[in-house]
Amino acid sequence: MMKFKQSKIKIIFLKAISLALLFSLVLFLLISCDNPFAPKLASGGSKNAILGDQTTIEGVFENFRYSYIFKDTVVYGNLMSDNFTFIYRNYDKGIDESFSREEDMITTYGLFKAAQSLDLLWNEVIISVGDSLANDISRGFNLTIVFNPSDVVRIQGRVNLRLERKRPVDVWKIVRWRDESNY
Repeated sequence: MMKFKQSKIKIIFLKAISLALLFSLVLFLLISCDNPFAPKLASGGSKNAILGDQTTIEGVFENFRYSYIFKDTVVYGNLMSDNFTFIYRNYDKGIDESFSREEDMITTYGLFKAAQSLDLLWNEVIISVGDSLANDISRGFNLTIVFNPSDVVRIQGRVNLRLERKRPVDVWKIVRWRDESNY
């Protein structure tokens, strides 16, 4: 009877050690793995980067496209400066109207929620004037918004963006977005 108890204790002990080792291995694997659902930040020419390097103007446009395709308001919000202004033409009233960063974030969030999918393609840069701290860029785009299979909106337009940063090593932020589309 004593041998049976000792043998049962050994089995329980071995199971506990095995579980502890298995738990340690799983924990080690989890800690050492990348999150496949989190976008990778660009770092010095990384071939696996999903997000663009926002210290470059092209990186701003890459991140803008990413934010629309993946409907990511965090990435989108990181593109906008705190004093961001969106300007558009109200053709019914014949005047330009604008709204703030907060209003733009709410509007964009609503678009991201309402659309089944979004596709944004940047076209040619029409004009780019500036220096290492401020740049005005006019660029064409094609935006496809799929609300449902029978409700697809295609917009071909142009944006006029003002990008600024405090130092050449900082990321660019959009300060002003003037929409020059006819939609």
